[in-house]
Amino acid sequence: MTISTRSLLAQPRQPSTPSTPLLEKGFRPFFLLGAVFASCAVPLWLVALRGGITPGGAFGPMQWHAHEMLFGFSTAIIAGFLLTAIGNWTSRETLTGAPLGWLAVLWSLGRLALFFAGYLPKWAPALIDLAFLPVLAFCCARPLFASKNRQNYGFLGMLALLGAVNLAAHAGAWTQNLELLRTAHRVALDVIALMIVVVTGRILPMFTRNATRQPWVRGIPALESASAVGLVALLGLDVSASPRAAAWVAGGTALFVLARMRFWASSHTWREPLLWILHIGAAWVPLGLMLRAISTLTGWLPASSALHALTAGAIGCLTLGMMARVSLGHTGRTLKAPRSMSVAFSCVVAAGVLRVAGPSLPSHYLQMLELSALAWSAAFGLFVVAYFDVLTTQRVDGH
Repeated sequence: MTISTRSLLAQPRQPSTPSTPLLEKGFRPFFLLGAVFASCAVPLWLVALRGGITPGGAFGPMQWHAHEMLFGFSTAIIAGFLLTAIGNWTSRETLTGAPLGWLAVLWSLGRLALFFAGYLPKWAPALIDLAFLPVLAFCCARPLFASKNRQNYGFLGMLALLGAVNLAAHAGAWTQNLELLRTAHRVALDVIALMIVVVTGRILPMFTRNATRQPWVRGIPALESASAVGLVALLGLDVSASPRAAAWVAGGTALFVLARMRFWASSHTWREPLLWILHIGAAWVPLGLMLRAISTLTGWLPASSALHALTAGAIGCLTLGMMARVSLGHTGRTLKAPRSMSVAFSCVVAAGVLRVAGPSLPSHYLQMLELSALAWSAAFGLFVVAYFDVLTTQRVDGH
């Protein structure tokens, strides 16, 4: 499961058919849709908690929130990333123009179907939502297989596994098997964490070395492999429902994931917002894994703190950072984020900290939950405002 070290910021080829700028590359519609969804979904969940709305149908508001952060928001950013990156890795287009637009529509219909599930036939939300990941995997597989780009086949396996886990989640909701539903969501998070570790292990040292001019910055293949193997083992233990064994593996994997950052020069990135947000996001991964081990083995910490270190922390910071960087590079712009994005990055970090700390302070939990939601929505809302023109207009360099 390795990723090519070719820069994600390489000049993309022109689409083979005319299209609006928004549909020229996968990152454009999916980053925009994902950010809009992220900024709206969390406040809607808070309204649901107060009894104002009842989204999710058989999922219920709580599991609807978990499902949509994993299979809604996260898969949108994964789609934008892979559809763009695979074009660079293979020198073959994935999707552009109308086909890309229809894929974005399919993702959007899944979000609407899940939100209004209570008003639809019971089978409809599952059928619509489950269609997206297989179609995405097919679109990614064609150029990878055609170019025999075997080193990135692992991403197809991860997409297939996410699709299977999504099916299990819907089965759990359909049968009201809460344990199956929670297990499916836990395994989905494992898969996303694995994808995060694989991607960051290849691109962050390169990004950091190029920006900081520190020649010693590098990845350590043995530590990268150990981190990936540990997450695969964790995934397997979660499937087999072995919580204590999974906790020990999570703790051990956290050490490998943290150790690989020793040679990433994180302390040299603080003047570069597009870098430090990615390093903070990467650091949330071992923290979340270690918190999970402590929570399960000792009971000293709420399980939700470990969960949200990986979701609000790692996924939040890394998606926002990658969206900001990739969008600039692939539209011919200088890698200098708008000033408002420094505020956005600070907001998403604050959202993670508040969400992780909240359960440990029960007397202030609701206030911290609301502040976290406000910070999260502000972060992705600022991205929408700052990057709307970037994502919907032509490249500035004329390519």
